[in-house]
Amino acid sequence: MTSKIVDVHTHVYPPSYISLLRSREKLPYIRIFPDAPNASRLIILPGEDDPSKPSTSRGRPIGPEYWDIKEKIYFMDKHKIDISVISLANPWLDFISPEAAAETAEKTNDEIEELCEKYPGRLYAFAALPLSASSPDIIVKEIARLKSLKHVRGVILGTSGLGKGLDDEALVPVFEALCENQLPIFLHPHYGLPSEAYGPKAGESGHVLPLALGFPMETTIAVTRMIVSGIFDQFKDLKVLLAHSGGTLPFLAGRIESCIQHDGHLKKAGKLEGRRSIWEILRSNIYLDGVVYSEVGIRAAIGASGGTRVMFGTDHPFFPPLVGDEKEWLSVRTNYDAISNAFGEAKEEAEAVLGRNAIQALNLED
Repeated sequence: MTSKIVDVHTHVYPPSYISLLRSREKLPYIRIFPDAPNASRLIILPGEDDPSKPSTSRGRPIGPEYWDIKEKIYFMDKHKIDISVISLANPWLDFISPEAAAETAEKTNDEIEELCEKYPGRLYAFAALPLSASSPDIIVKEIARLKSLKHVRGVILGTSGLGKGLDDEALVPVFEALCENQLPIFLHPHYGLPSEAYGPKAGESGHVLPLALGFPMETTIAVTRMIVSGIFDQFKDLKVLLAHSGGTLPFLAGRIESCIQHDGHLKKAGKLEGRRSIWEILRSNIYLDGVVYSEVGIRAAIGASGGTRVMFGTDHPFFPPLVGDEKEWLSVRTNYDAISNAFGEAKEEAEAVLGRNAIQALNLED
């Protein structure tokens, strides 16, 4: 490959954020448990803080790869990644008190900007927003400030928005500000599905059910709510990059569209007139990352949004090798192989997904 390789889905918890998690006594937090004294564990997902669980099944081990930017660069070099667009991992700033939201967001984004400045040309960022602030005006103010940070190329957002989802009318000024400042959203799941959905034996499957099924369905539901409510009709310039190839959206897009077209309630409410189809939205407002781990998934993503709107990602530092001496991460190799197998001899199209699409969409060349 001659083009640059760009990782659009790669996370960092900057040192101040790590300190915040270590200081907390409830979810999310970092803790060393008495029956597992050799490693700190990151507890961020709903249900992980269940005291009935043994400590080794709570959260995941956390080391410097989560906060030391040198570890990020080492990982990039090992896997031949030229540029990474780093972002704060879930749960972002959703849990911050309203009083501290603005200050925490500004401090976090400035710190991430400083990390990018240490490695010119190699790191860019999706900024975090103070979504728990007492007023959307505070969020809008931070969005405007982000234009002064030269490495910021968008914002990372969870599916809960201000707490009521992304179809919440209170988000209108936020979407307006993002469009005005030409900042795309990197939409990432965190809250999953209700634990009851996984059944009484869910604990025996580790993190498989919430991560493999809960996360993709969370994303699919969130975006479908945006489509049904007309968010993308109201904000035709809103750009959204969906984590994990949009969950199940590429596969279910046709069914979602058919259900909308045949819904009597929506027709009676006048919501079917003048709307854009899900297919038009997928090819004009939506981008998909390539964190789907299969040739079939990559082909579905390309079929839904087009070959110029799919971008390579790794989800580093999550999904590390289970064996410590592995030189290459299986999770990364699987994504590389998926892209290679999906395109075969069409090398230029593969290069676009590996880097060129992100460079053009996110303006990554100074």
